[in-house]
Amino acid sequence: MTEHLGPLELVGDRWIIGDPERAGGSCLVLTPEGMEHHTSGTPGPPAVVPWSTFVELSIRATFRERHASRTAGVLISLGGGPMDSGPSGCSVNGLLRHPYEQWSANYTHHERPYTGPHVFLVDALFRKTSEARALHRLGDPEWLSAAVARITPLPAWWPPKANRQVSEIIEDLGT
Repeated sequence: MTEHLGPLELVGDRWIIGDPERAGGSCLVLTPEGMEHHTSGTPGPPAVVPWSTFVELSIRATFRERHASRTAGVLISLGGGPMDSGPSGCSVNGLLRHPYEQWSANYTHHERPYTGPHVFLVDALFRKTSEARALHRLGDPEWLSAAVARITPLPAWWPPKANRQVSEIIEDLGT
C-alpha cells in the first residue's frame, strides 16, 4: 500500500498533510468530520473546518523543504520560477460557503523531498474531488487509501491525461 503522495501521508490510520513530528510545525489531519489544523505547541483542541463548509480545495507544495522559506520565496519569485515557494508554498487553500470566503492553512514540509509528479497529482486529487463535489471522501481513510494507491503510479508528464485519469479514479471509487 502507498503511504504518501507528496505532503499527504498515512500516519497510523489517519491521512495527514504535512509533518506532524517537526518541532514548531503544523499539519492538517483529514477526519470524517472535516479538516483539523494542528499546530505544535498550541494548547487546546485543533481548529476544525467541516467538509460541508468547503466549496473547493487545492493544495500547494514546494519540492524541497528549503523552498518553503521566506528567502527562497523571494529569490524564486525574482527569478521568475514557476514553482510554489515561500511560507505559503506549503498550504491548503479553499473556498468556504456562507459567507463565501477564502481559507488557507499552512503545513510543515517533510524532511523528504516531494517529486514533481506527486506534487501535481496530490493537487489534482484535491481539485478533482472538489469538482466531483465529494470533498467529504478525503476524510474517509479507506477511500483515500484506495485513491492514493491508484493515483501514485500515474505518469504526470502529460497533465491533461493525468487530470482525466484522476477524475476517472474518483468516479470509479464512488463519490
